[in-house]
Parts: sequence; C-alpha cells; structure tokens
Amino acid sequence: MSFEILVPSLPESVSDATLATWHKKSGEFVNKNENLVDLETDKVVLEVPAPESGILSKILHQDGAIVVAGDVLAILEIQDTDEVPSVSTKDDQEETELPTHQDIPLSPAVRRLILEKNIDPQTISGTGKNNRLTKADILKHIEINQQADQPAQKMPPATPIEVTNTSTPPSSFRPEQRVPMTRLRAKVAERLLQAQQNAAMLTTFNEVNMKNVIDLRNQYKDRFQQKHEIKLGFMSFFVKSSIEALKKFPAINASIDGNDIIYHGYYDMGIAVTTPRGLIVPVIKDADQLDFAGIEKSIFDYGTKAREGSLSYEDLTGGTFTITNGGIFGSMLSTPILNPPQCAILGMHAITERPVVENGEIVIRPIMYLALSYDHRLVDGKEAVQFLVTIKECLESPAHLLLNL
Repeated sequence: MSFEILVPSLPESVSDATLATWHKKSGEFVNKNENLVDLETDKVVLEVPAPESGILSKILHQDGAIVVAGDVLAILEIQDTDEVPSVSTKDDQEETELPTHQDIPLSPAVRRLILEKNIDPQTISGTGKNNRLTKADILKHIEINQQADQPAQKMPPATPIEVTNTSTPPSSFRPEQRVPMTRLRAKVAERLLQAQQNAAMLTTFNEVNMKNVIDLRNQYKDRFQQKHEIKLGFMSFFVKSSIEALKKFPAINASIDGNDIIYHGYYDMGIAVTTPRGLIVPVIKDADQLDFAGIEKSIFDYGTKAREGSLSYEDLTGGTFTITNGGIFGSMLSTPILNPPQCAILGMHAITERPVVENGEIVIRPIMYLALSYDHRLVDGKEAVQFLVTIKECLESPAHLLLNL
C-alpha cells in the first residue's frame, strides 16, 4: 500500500519552508516515527516523521527545494502485515533486541553533525535530558578523536629538508565560497532592516553598579541551587528589574499597529540567544508571574533547546520586550536594534571593575553599561531615561525586587 508523505501544516504567518536535509534515501527501509526530512522555516526546523514502517520508494523534492503545506514530499510503500511471517528465528530476535540508531533521540543539529562526520551515535554517551545526545556531546567526541590522531599526523619526515630560499612570492590563490543564506539568517536580516527603516530608533545609556547583586548572588547561590536545582544567574535579576520598570512606564511595553497603540497588559520577555543557525529570541510568557527560580529554569530550558535545534514555533512567538546580553561575548557597549513590533530592547554588557566616586572617595566597583534602544514615535526621551534609571535602582538595591518597592 502506498502512502504520501506530505508537508505538515506550517505555523501561522509562515507561508513556505525549505527542504533542509533528507535523512533517508530512495529505496531505504524506514521505521514508524523515524524522522525522514528536516524542513527549515524562518524560525524553527520541523521534522517530518514516517507515519508507518515501510520502504521510501520515491522522493519528489530534493534538498534546497521550497515547499508549502500539503505538498507531497515522498511516497512510502507500507508492507502488508499479512505478508509478515509470524515466527522469527533466534538470530532475528537477538538482532531486533540490539539498540539501533533510531533508539537514540537526535535533534536536527545533532543529526546533521552525525551525518557530516559519519559518526555512530551508539558509541557516544548522551548528557542531555533522558540521555539525549547534545551537540556538545558530538563536538567533544570529534575533538577527542582528533587529539588521538594527532601523534600520527605529527610524525617528522624521515629526512630533514633544509629550506634555503625564503623569498618565495606569496600565493595568488584567493579562495572564496558562495553559500545561500539560511532561512533564519535571511529572516533576521529582513527584520533588522525593517526595524531601522520603519522606526525612529534612538538609544539611551546608563551604568549600573553590580556589587550588591553580585554579593547577594554569591551569598545565596549554593542554597538557591540546592533548593531549586538550577543555578542563580544574572539574567533573572534583569528580567525582574525590567518588569518593574515596564509596570511604571507601560508605553515601553506597547507596540504600534498602523495609527493605533497597543498597550499590553502582560509581560512576555524575549531573551536573545545566539545559535549556530543565527540569532533567535525565545519568549518567556507571563514572566511577571514567575519567581527567580522559574525565570532561571525557563532560560535554561530555552538555551538547551536552542543548542539542540528543538525550539518550537510557539517558543519564539509573541514578546512585548526583549533583553540581549552582548556581555557574554565581551561587549563593553553597543546599540541594540529593535525587535519589531516591540518598541524597546535592553542591552546588557560586560561587567568590568572601574574606579568610581562614592561619598567623595574613589573606590573600585563592578560596573556594567546598559543600553536601551527605543522607538521615539511611541516613547519619549524622558520615559526612556527614567525607565533605564528604574532598572539601575532595582539592580543597585535588590530590595526593590524582593520587597516590591
């Protein structure tokens, strides 16, 4: 019996998808629920599993093809169960009991690495949830194998060669490589250009003394981790501080729709994350209803999904305000670009010890520069400055967050 493999329903506002990678070839046998192909959209990679076990008899669209919902990707020939013998040999039973490649859950990013490097996933122990293989596991496996091969590669030649002519002109070989943009990279480029062209974008800056937050974190981080089974980071302090500031200045939590202003009565916080595929912004829904542990767990889960390439479209939709942290890469100062249709974005930067004046004396303090980019059509300069000052006050006196002052 023949079965058509169709492009599944695409997320709302996504019109088509790019066929990224076929994981099976025409004529191969596939197991039920085994991933056949990855479809790349503007934000996420969708997996298309086999509905039944059978032979992939014909592939109708190759890698790189643009497809829409309902398109036929391939034909699957399903074996008639009446033809399957009811008695199997001992050898067959032993063979079926052995773990197979399909027994190991693989994300699209991990599967791509395994195929490119021709790695047997059964030889690697997964460190992810439920022993799931992560990209870090694969990269570590590759690094270990490369180190093991280095002694053989570094064997000196049998006869030393003395180089006497060092005036050889430089090579005229100038390599170039042209590759198409990924769907995600193209979408990011489109949205960033849209933000610059369609918004009156302005950035205001301030600095914050992180000493009290660092001291509070150092004092309670071990007890926090023991109780909540998650590390206490800095991002939860910034999310909480931003929510307090958004409550005082609701225009910064709003967006423009034509000639209307939409004031959002909820706080969906986007956290910018860099992945091998490009920049994405998972959204913590109703972040104001979460405590510090809930925020840290959400950030950790999104980070894990982003590295494994398993974020869903729902994880990336919405958002009323975004926070981006260039400080993890060493950035001292930057002007973040808006994430439309949001009207503001907060930029965090590296924490650096600097001399500052306190009570007439010069002291050394851990200082971070903050940047708030905003749409001047909706947000006045006074509001933007006071918003950033509110965040500064919350961070320099964390009692504001704990006592709701």
